[in-house]
Amino acid sequence: MEMILQFVLLVVGFVMLIKGADWFVEGASKVADRFGIPQIVIGLTIVAMGTSLPEAAVSISAALKGSADITIGNVVGSNIMNVLVILGLTSVIRAIAVKKNTIRYEMPFTIAITAILAVMGLMDNQVGRMEGGILWVFMILYLSYLVWVSKTDKDAIEEATKADEKESILKMLVMILIGAGMIVWGSDITVDAATAIAKSFGMSERLVGLTIVAFGTSLPELVTSCTAAIKGKADIAVGNIVGSNIFNILFVVGTTALITPVPYSANFMIDSIVAVAAMILLLVCVIPKRQLGRVGGILMLLGYAGYFVYLIK
Repeated sequence: MEMILQFVLLVVGFVMLIKGADWFVEGASKVADRFGIPQIVIGLTIVAMGTSLPEAAVSISAALKGSADITIGNVVGSNIMNVLVILGLTSVIRAIAVKKNTIRYEMPFTIAITAILAVMGLMDNQVGRMEGGILWVFMILYLSYLVWVSKTDKDAIEEATKADEKESILKMLVMILIGAGMIVWGSDITVDAATAIAKSFGMSERLVGLTIVAFGTSLPELVTSCTAAIKGKADIAVGNIVGSNIFNILFVVGTTALITPVPYSANFMIDSIVAVAAMILLLVCVIPKRQLGRVGGILMLLGYAGYFVYLIK
């Protein structure tokens, strides 16, 4: 009975995280729009970081509670799942076109920062405040790159909000407050339930972070990408997923490490290698035709199946 309750709480936590992030981003975007902040700035900051809010909330909460393996496991696991599972499923539904800038700059950058995170963690078995600061420097450089892209490629950044929607400031602020509250509370419930499940089944926090928690916090990307593919708009999927992975490392781990040093277990070396390998596989699959087709998608799903078998052994 206790275990059923923990699984129910885990689902409730995920729902609160996802819906809370949705309300927070919508409210914050509309407030920014009302005060005349350009759409491009809203898209690059509030909306882009908002998609990483579930991962950020869970990671910070886990780190503060001393469940360090859930912190790194959540980010690394989400990034692996984003590429191998979400893009794999999406491309099986419909081939995904990939922008030239994503292939030339963003994918190699993701590979580089994933490797850098592993080196940072393994040097002294933690990602400390100095490393968190370095990740935030990379974050600022990445945001600067996105601004440059937005000025040279008009289709690169979609509008984040509809400017003609005029709702009351009070309603928007209530959405922000409720959304933020749900994120904080949902992350607390999620970490507690995931930790209880891990202990009950004799699973490590690393395994729970890499699988259950990673899947839950990746649900928004999964639903968005598959829905986009079904509607024939799959071309946004790769850019969004790669961007999400970048924010997960730079924003989520960087911010968490600035708040409190994040222990990095040597066991995460294999997972980091898998995360890098997943990005390299994606790059290899899309270079020939600048698209991710069904064969590439199947290879990615098979890759995740192999990784999952390794995890549960």
